[in-house]
Amino acid sequence: MDELTKLSLNEVQITSGFWKRYRDLIANDSVPFQWDMINDKGKMDVTNADAAGGAADHSGAIENLKIAAGRAKGHHFGYPFQDTDVYKWLETVAYVLKYHFDQKMKDEADWTVDLIADAQDDDGYLSTYFQIDAPQRKFKRLQQSHELYSMGHYIEAGVAYYESTGNKKALDIAEKMAECINNHFGPEDGKIHGYDGHPEIELALSKLYEATKNKTYLNLAKYFITERGRDLKFFDRQNEADGIDNDFFPELRTIGDRYYFADKPITEQKDAHGHAVRVLYFCTGLAHVARVEHDDKLLKAANTIWNDIVKKQMYITGNVGQTATGEAFTYDYDLPNDTDYGETCASVSMAFFTKQMMANKFDGKFGDIIEKEIFNGALSGIALDGKHYFYANPLEADPTASELNPGKKHIALRRSSWFACACCPANITRLIASLDQYLYEVHDEVILSHQFVANDAKFNDDIEIKQTGNFPWDGNINYTISNPHDSKFTFGIRIPSWSLDKYSVKVNGQEVDTKLEDDILYIPVDAKELEINLVLNMNTHLVRANTRVSADVMKVAVQRGPIVYCAEGVDNKQPLSSYILGQKPSFKYQYQPQLLSGVGTLSTDDAYYLEEDSTDDLYTFDTPKGAQKSRLTLIPYYAWANRDEKQMTVWLHQNEF
Repeated sequence: MDELTKLSLNEVQITSGFWKRYRDLIANDSVPFQWDMINDKGKMDVTNADAAGGAADHSGAIENLKIAAGRAKGHHFGYPFQDTDVYKWLETVAYVLKYHFDQKMKDEADWTVDLIADAQDDDGYLSTYFQIDAPQRKFKRLQQSHELYSMGHYIEAGVAYYESTGNKKALDIAEKMAECINNHFGPEDGKIHGYDGHPEIELALSKLYEATKNKTYLNLAKYFITERGRDLKFFDRQNEADGIDNDFFPELRTIGDRYYFADKPITEQKDAHGHAVRVLYFCTGLAHVARVEHDDKLLKAANTIWNDIVKKQMYITGNVGQTATGEAFTYDYDLPNDTDYGETCASVSMAFFTKQMMANKFDGKFGDIIEKEIFNGALSGIALDGKHYFYANPLEADPTASELNPGKKHIALRRSSWFACACCPANITRLIASLDQYLYEVHDEVILSHQFVANDAKFNDDIEIKQTGNFPWDGNINYTISNPHDSKFTFGIRIPSWSLDKYSVKVNGQEVDTKLEDDILYIPVDAKELEINLVLNMNTHLVRANTRVSADVMKVAVQRGPIVYCAEGVDNKQPLSSYILGQKPSFKYQYQPQLLSGVGTLSTDDAYYLEEDSTDDLYTFDTPKGAQKSRLTLIPYYAWANRDEKQMTVWLHQNEF
């Protein structure tokens, strides 16, 4: 019998019918569509110009790189961070090519890498706005410039593309960028003692370190993490030296360091505040560096922010960032449903952050949040056709309110094909395309399966684990473990929070002790073959928010398995606010393969619908409202807004007394 000192994950192939449809959609539709958009060949179908920086008639992202490379002439178009639309597309392609190889796609990606290499300055610098129109301002206005943010996104893409295809040029570009940044930033005399207004470089440098083992990159990532918030005059000094009114985004100069999550050092931060994606990108790098460096102070800081978000500032769907003003976190328990911003990028980056937290410590709560994001909050950001996207993801929507209430104009009832600020489309596609990286974590002699996404996985070239099942519609999960050399290791399975009240596990047909450690069941493996059958509780749950969440008092949400449900006006009478669930409603589950690309729906007859008032009086005295028994139909939240533009709500009134 062989002893294993350390396990490693070699390969994962996703076989889940639910996720295979999405991943094939990304390969066949989303990637070609986004390629056309960044090359200005696609149609800008923007349904809501009040989100995502408004509408634009083209992207200019590839054209900017051509101009910087000397292949074309002209001025920069779009935002200073327009380059990142190309980089996230390239990263998506890197992941797609591993499970769905396409020569045309690879040729386009190789061409793009060559273009990026030509656009890069000799010293490694690359941010096309500054190269084309403002070379004298490089690194001079970091509060707003997004230079490190943009280069960080390329570094992520370059690492991913190199690891997927072996394209060394892609990695060389990333290393040249990192060397450029290291030459300009750090604690040494003569360098800039500061950081980008938009974190991203921290997580990117951590990935580059993992790929190259060059400690310079890790040290630089840690510098940016620990330097942030130490010098509260850094941005002000740069702005004054650059010309106080010479802003890229005038409103961002006076918004304050709290918005940038730079109002104090990370080890002193107690809650998530400011621009949601900035916080979460930063914390992704924070958790990564904390793990690699075995830095307990940084890990404690990461836990503090993660717990604040999950316990006090996260919607039931996993959406985060409550307000459209600054796309930001607000304060604990402030979770309005009809003005919720819930940017798609924020849900995606919450998955990034949580993955790093799980890599630090095996705990079921981390798997719960990854699951919440991939099946709800993040997934809502992409339409079922793969070619339309949400920027904001509310939990309540009304077409009339979006049209006539200025405070709700960011709420769209239909996804757009593209945006002036097109950060979300390729962010959600790169998450789905890399989903195979979110199923397992490995520590020494332990393999943890924390997501129920059917797959075939290989570890150490000889251990194979096959997970099968029809999740998320069915709770019967089967694992077959092939271990030909009788290696000794431990296999962990997360038991999700929604099934902790009821689940069963059999190993080779025999019931086993289901005692959990941090909501994880650990099973020793020391035989050539092992079969594990897990049955999860797929009963429908009514979920209630903490009473401090004023928006949800006397309301419930409906969840079955990992899926959060919502009511749409397409299936139900409007206004949806007139529905009231009974005290103990029972729900009928039905899988409908022809509806919304195949979904499980819920319906109940234990609902009441308020009768329309017989008078036009706005208010009446001492007159009770009448209600009639009515049927209510619910669909998965991720699938809303794929039909007619009607009302939608996640939270429903309930008569609890």
